Amino acid sequence: MRPSLYVLVDSGVLVAFYNHRDCYHDSVVEFLGGCTEQLVTTVACVTEVMWLLAPDVRVQNHFLSAMEQGVIRAEPLVAADYRRIQELNETYQDLPGDFADLSLVAISERLNIAQIATLDQDFDVYRRYRKAPFVRVFYPLNPNQP
Repeated sequence: MRPSLYVLVDSGVLVAFYNHRDCYHDSVVEFLGGCTEQLVTTVACVTEVMWLLAPDVRVQNHFLSAMEQGVIRAEPLVAADYRRIQELNETYQDLPGDFADLSLVAISERLNIAQIATLDQDFDVYRRYRKAPFVRVFYPLNPNQP
């Protein structure tokens, strides 16, 4: 099986990369520095990252520059994705699944991308195609825990 050309990237990883004070910053920088796959996210995650990086406009614009240059690709949601997010919202109502996370699950199925870079443990629970786990390509230990 050949390696994927794409890796989904969750908001937490992107925030840690751009926030030098984040406890995961160094491990995220190291991981992304060696990542050769195209990073793919959703506009929902982009919105979340922008909100979490506020009010530092300089850092937000640095992130947006990476988006503009195609370093990170924002996959638009299509009508079928919203239908799938509704189903996932029902399935994972006890977590609860947030819109950004569920949008990543939906595009992972549509684009057939199993690999994900995330800090979110919910992706250990989420299933693609109702049964297949994600392949976590980035799973750092919390540097603040003994």
